Amino acid sequence: MDPAEKGAATSVSAPRGRPSRGRPPKLQRNARGGPARSVEKPPHLAALVLARGGSKGIPLKNIKHLAGVPLIGWVLRAALDSGVFQSVWVSTDHDEIENVAKQFGAQVHRRSSETSKDSSTSLDAIIEFLNYHNEVDIVGNIQATSPCLHPTDLQKVADMIREEGYDSVFSVVRRHQFRWSEIQKGVREVTEPLNLNPAKRPRRQDWDGELYENGSFYFAKRHLIEMGYLQGGKMAYYEMRAEHSVDIDVDIDWPIAEQRVLRFGYFGKEKLKEIKLLVCNIDGCLTDGHIYVSGDQKEIISYDVKDAIGISLLKKSGIEVRLISERACSKQTLSSLKLDCKMEVSVSDKLAIVDEWRKEMGLCWKEVAYLGNEVSDEECLQRAGLSAVPADACSGAHKAVSYICRSTGGRGAIREFAEHIFLLMEKVNNSCQK
Repeated sequence: MDPAEKGAATSVSAPRGRPSRGRPPKLQRNARGGPARSVEKPPHLAALVLARGGSKGIPLKNIKHLAGVPLIGWVLRAALDSGVFQSVWVSTDHDEIENVAKQFGAQVHRRSSETSKDSSTSLDAIIEFLNYHNEVDIVGNIQATSPCLHPTDLQKVADMIREEGYDSVFSVVRRHQFRWSEIQKGVREVTEPLNLNPAKRPRRQDWDGELYENGSFYFAKRHLIEMGYLQGGKMAYYEMRAEHSVDIDVDIDWPIAEQRVLRFGYFGKEKLKEIKLLVCNIDGCLTDGHIYVSGDQKEIISYDVKDAIGISLLKKSGIEVRLISERACSKQTLSSLKLDCKMEVSVSDKLAIVDEWRKEMGLCWKEVAYLGNEVSDEECLQRAGLSAVPADACSGAHKAVSYICRSTGGRGAIREFAEHIFLLMEKVNNSCQK
């Protein structure tokens, strides 16, 4: 978590006065048309992700890709799919973060320069948001740096607030770590155990451990926030599973978090299915898009051996690989690559061809993966169960996919996508065995 997003909850005073909350509740009418009892609207619960552009640990950390998805996208997907929020917001001061937030379906609150400083706290930004949004009664402040958050966690916390009457709920994780007193340098003291008796050191299975805040989310009612608190009133914690408790502060956390999210992350409402067919665009995916022409007018292309190995590994695992292009590529040149893949070139309607291949193999779209990079690939990318683009794909293709490769076209994107498919298929197989 960015230090600037933290801060003492009591460091900011509440704003003066509270604006009018709008019209009185509507009256329901009974079966005879007469007025019935007043029906109050449920309290407005808003998800709020704070994502300023000036992260010091990792530049633009909030939209850096983690397992092929912008970091902030993981929590936005969980918040939107939970179905418990009347609105989902991102508070930011940065144009690129705003664009990514809208791409995932969130609304954007443009944060002021006053609440975007290194010294600003989360509470500063939340209070500013509430000053502009009188309709909000409860704020669920979700940290962008918690990519393993699941909708079920948010649903349970919403029930604790709405049904059980808690004023604030925050996330914790259980840790089995022994703590010792710190000794300052130059001080002649001995360290002391803080939560154990060394003479009776317990085994892990014999000790319940301790609860620590993990910073994943803080839910609080409006009146509490306006008094300068995120935790207070009738207060409760929500214990998250240890494997879902991931926080990213520095670059060294990134590869660990990436492996964790691929194994324990939330990938959407629909369950993943086993991939049986991968369709790959030729120009810009298999190749880097450059075409060389020899003196005798023969077409010369280049490709990465890593991608050829990726295709071979996919086929060995039982996944059919087929190639497609809207350009009149030389089939003779492509055959010389010895990839042993069925291909179709000079294609004006890629969706129709892929749909024909899908039906021929008796597959549903969820069993199809697609790697594309152009506007002509967008329909296929949107329909496929698993879709990806190389890092240098066009912006329209970027918006249509579930995975964005770190590698560029013709430089290892297929191999990278293949490894991503294998990891997800392992996740599918593990879930089937449970």
